[in-house]
Amino acid sequence: MDEHSTLTVGLDVGDRWSHVTTFDAEGNLLEEGRLPTTPTAFQRKFSSLPACRVAMEVGAHSRWVSYLLREPGHEVLVANARKLRLIYENPRKGDRADAETLARLARLDPALLSPVHHRTPQAQADLGVLRSRDALVRARSSLINHARGTVKTTGARLPSCTSYAFASKARPAIPESLQPALSPILDAIATLTQGIRAYDRQIDALSQGRYPDARQLQQVNGVGPLTALAFILTLEDAGRFRKSREVGPALGLVPKRDQSGDRDPQLHTLAPALQVQVSPRRATPTCDGCW
Repeated sequence: MDEHSTLTVGLDVGDRWSHVTTFDAEGNLLEEGRLPTTPTAFQRKFSSLPACRVAMEVGAHSRWVSYLLREPGHEVLVANARKLRLIYENPRKGDRADAETLARLARLDPALLSPVHHRTPQAQADLGVLRSRDALVRARSSLINHARGTVKTTGARLPSCTSYAFASKARPAIPESLQPALSPILDAIATLTQGIRAYDRQIDALSQGRYPDARQLQQVNGVGPLTALAFILTLEDAGRFRKSREVGPALGLVPKRDQSGDRDPQLHTLAPALQVQVSPRRATPTCDGCW
C-alpha cells in the first residue's frame, strides 16, 4: 500500500449490487454500504476517494472492476476465492460480512488473499476464441450423439467417421422414417462444423501473428495449435515467473501436501488449471481455473 494511503476497502462484487466496507489506518470502520455493479457507479464512488487499497474476490466482474479502479490510482487486490476458507466457511456468511473480511485481510497482509493475475483485455478476448470454439465442439458432439442414439433404436447404425464428415456421411444412412426428425439436426451439425473451421483459421492467424511463441511450442510432439495457444494465453506474461519451475505451480501442477511432524505422505497432484479436452483432429483447451 502507498505510504500516504490511509484507507482499506473491502468490495464484495455481486451481479447487480456490490457491498463496500471501508476501514481507516487504525482499523476503525468508517463506512458500510452498497452500490450498483455498473462502471458509472464505481467511477462515481472511487473517483472521490484518495488512493487506497481495494480488495475483492475473483469473479465474473472482477476483471473490469479491477481495471477501472486502477485508473484513478487505487491499489487493487483480486483475491483467490479458493484460498479464502475464512470467507466461504463462515457460518454467518453474507455479502456485508465478506466485504468486511476482505478489507481486514487486505489491511493486515495482502499475501493472505493469494492475489490472482488477470489477463489483459486483449488476451482475454483471444482466449474467448478458443472457448467459443470449444462451445461449438461440445454442441456438435451432443447433436452427433443424439443422432446416433436415435438411429440405433431402430436397429440401424450410422457409419463411423470423423465429426467433420459426419453430416455428409450420415445423411444417406438415416432411415426414411427418421428423416423428418434428424435432417434438421444434420443441417445444424454441418453449420457448427463450418463455424469450427472458421475458428481454426482464426487460431492459426493468431499463432502466426500476435503469438509467434505458440508456433514454437508446436514443434513439441503432440502439441497442436489449440494446446499451444491456450498455454501461451494462460501464462500470458512469462516475465511474471522468475524460474521456469514456477510455471507448473501456476497451472496447478503441484502435489498436495499434508505434513505434520515426522509424517509427510506423498499425495496426488492437484487438478491443473489448464485442462485440455481431446476432440477429433485437435485438442480443445479450457482454462476454467484461470482469470
